[in-house]
Amino acid sequence: MAPDPLAVFTSPEGVENTPFEITTALADMTLQDTQALALRLVESLVKLKDESGEFRVPIPTGGFKVDSKSWNNWEWTQGVGLYGMWKLFEITGDTMVLGHIQAWFDFQFAKGTPTKNVNSMAPMLTLAYLYEHTGELKYRAYLESWAEFIMHGIPRTEEGGIQHITFRQVNEGELWDDTLMMSVLPLAKIGVLLKRPAYVEEAKRQFLLHIKYLVDRRTGLWYHGWTFLERHHFGAALWGRGNSWVTIAIPEFLSLLDLPQDDHLRVVLLSTLEQQAIALKKFQNANGLWHTLIDDPKSYLEVSASAGFSFGLLKSVRLGYLGKEYHEVGRKGLEAVVNNVNEKGLVQNVSFGTPMGANKDFYRKIRLTAMPYGQAMTLLCVVERMRQYL
Repeated sequence: MAPDPLAVFTSPEGVENTPFEITTALADMTLQDTQALALRLVESLVKLKDESGEFRVPIPTGGFKVDSKSWNNWEWTQGVGLYGMWKLFEITGDTMVLGHIQAWFDFQFAKGTPTKNVNSMAPMLTLAYLYEHTGELKYRAYLESWAEFIMHGIPRTEEGGIQHITFRQVNEGELWDDTLMMSVLPLAKIGVLLKRPAYVEEAKRQFLLHIKYLVDRRTGLWYHGWTFLERHHFGAALWGRGNSWVTIAIPEFLSLLDLPQDDHLRVVLLSTLEQQAIALKKFQNANGLWHTLIDDPKSYLEVSASAGFSFGLLKSVRLGYLGKEYHEVGRKGLEAVVNNVNEKGLVQNVSFGTPMGANKDFYRKIRLTAMPYGQAMTLLCVVERMRQYL
């Protein structure tokens, strides 16, 4: 199936970044400053709305548009937003942040859950942590239902890969790097939490299968997708945010499973992460950010991917997954990301949700707007910064 051109969300002349300069140095930020920034990000996140409706995406059957920008909706965008808030709650115990998370789930469950797919699975990662924290039984039924869908109900590609089906397209025979963050990581967490080893083993297999088909052996970076039907990588894009899901997911997965040092999967994931980190160090812009096409300096600089890279690198160095030489790469990225947060707490220069592109120009023209995942990915690396004060 051909990728959705998303023409309504592109501009023919391309997209320009909002200029920024380093005005806030991390070295000058206290723990209180950093926590205040995190709370400002949360405040703006829970107030996000698409007032004009310009970013609502029509479903193929017509008559309905999905709002992935506003907070009080259920899509992968809000799912990542929830996870960023959960990470802040874990380190601060802030009951207001916990209240926002619980209120979101209460509202969505009362409204009714959406159609199950790869992306709508994303909130289940935070729900698993919420159930673990509260013991609230009503959460368990949702976790079991959604995990069983990923295990046995979702369409599969050749070799049993999780087909990246979304509300918009079935994407027959397609693997996307997004899947690791949106469905595989939640499946692993639910498997650990509910003591379902089959879930964990399936998550392991999905990581290996996605590595097999999506890693670019020339650079160590990841292609956005692979089609088994036509046997190619679509536009062969080494897309920033898609790569950042990997930089986040691998250390999160490894820390969740706590595999032995000599475990073969652990060794493969660490080497895969290191190869990506080598490329990220090479392609980092002088100002600390990364381009939306990582190896294309003419594509715009994009902050959500940069935040994901900074978090993943900093966490991986802290846990010993990567060498200390990558700390400065992550620190420099974090400083640039922080300086893209405006006075309202909104993260600037974040690209809108991006389906599979048939060519690289598709990615260059995706519009920029504040999004829940931009807030959350920035939160992730700000929280990682807070750990340095502990």
